Amino acid sequence: MDPVVVLTLVAVVVVVFLMASAVRIVPQARRYNIERFGRYRRTLQPGLNLVLPVADRVNTKLDVREQVYSSDPRPVITEDNLVVNIDTVLYYQITDPRSAAYEVADYLQAIDQLTVTTLRNVIGSMDLEETLTSREEINSRLRAVLDDATGKWGIRVNRVEIKAIDPPATIKEAMEKQMRAERDKRAAILHAEGERQAKILTAEGTKQKDILEAQGTQQAMILRADGEAKAVELVFQAVHRNNADPKVLAYKYLETLPHLASSDNNTFWVIPGELTEAVRTVTRAFGDQPAEGPPRTARPEEAEATAGDTPAEGRIPELGAAAAAHEAERQAAAAVSDAKAEAVEAAKPPGTPHRGQTSGG
Repeated sequence: MDPVVVLTLVAVVVVVFLMASAVRIVPQARRYNIERFGRYRRTLQPGLNLVLPVADRVNTKLDVREQVYSSDPRPVITEDNLVVNIDTVLYYQITDPRSAAYEVADYLQAIDQLTVTTLRNVIGSMDLEETLTSREEINSRLRAVLDDATGKWGIRVNRVEIKAIDPPATIKEAMEKQMRAERDKRAAILHAEGERQAKILTAEGTKQKDILEAQGTQQAMILRADGEAKAVELVFQAVHRNNADPKVLAYKYLETLPHLASSDNNTFWVIPGELTEAVRTVTRAFGDQPAEGPPRTARPEEAEATAGDTPAEGRIPELGAAAAAHEAERQAAAAVSDAKAEAVEAAKPPGTPHRGQTSGG
């Protein structure tokens, strides 16, 4: 082969290699740190970039997007000497590729160790109860410390989140018992409140029912009393309008008297003292005797009945309800019978023997 052709081919290959070495294509959201003879030269931006072949080389390739770093659970001692395992999640972003490559050897390890030490300082000043309920405060304090320390590394910490806090098994069991006790307490309180409200509502309902029943009874009694009053008034007006004499009133009195004991609820009945006067009035009415005439001599059996039935106080003693009704009816019938008999005797012509007299004397 001709040496000229060989040299030409070698020259072409060298030129192609140099041109390929001089071109660098950087993807989006990436940054390349370029060193020239071992010294930092510049940082390549996304797109097509030209470098000096052989003299320039890419040292580090960095991703400037926001990244997530999850650490392993680390034991931390609280203020009340309890060991809890806490794992965190870190959101960070590289803002200065040069500082991230040359200010710290391994920024991820540095951030992890800084997070652990800061977390132990923060948790060491809190007890377990405060640790479990103060996650926002812990996150804000961690973020402030990490952002201040990583600023010179060209890294910005956006968020720090506590992923889990795991207390010991005995503490978990005690917390579960406490939680169950609190729930049982709230359930008992709610049950008691429900029973209290139910009793109050029941009492209010009973009260309203009693009030309404009392008002209904009152209205019924008032209406019944008004009706009885109007009925008595109408009877009274009818009696006075018809000018009924004492004879008719006495007869109606004796006719109504046996019905006073007709109720089943009466256990005794008092015969009023006006019964004798009513009997006398009826007797005089049927005997055509004037009210002002001399009184009829009572027969021995009537005298005995009157003397035996009327006490010293002027009223007939209390009898049983049924016996009193029969006695009143018997006396009324006897009085009417005697009055009719006397009327018949009075109508006989003179000289005719009267009842109870013999023909000889």
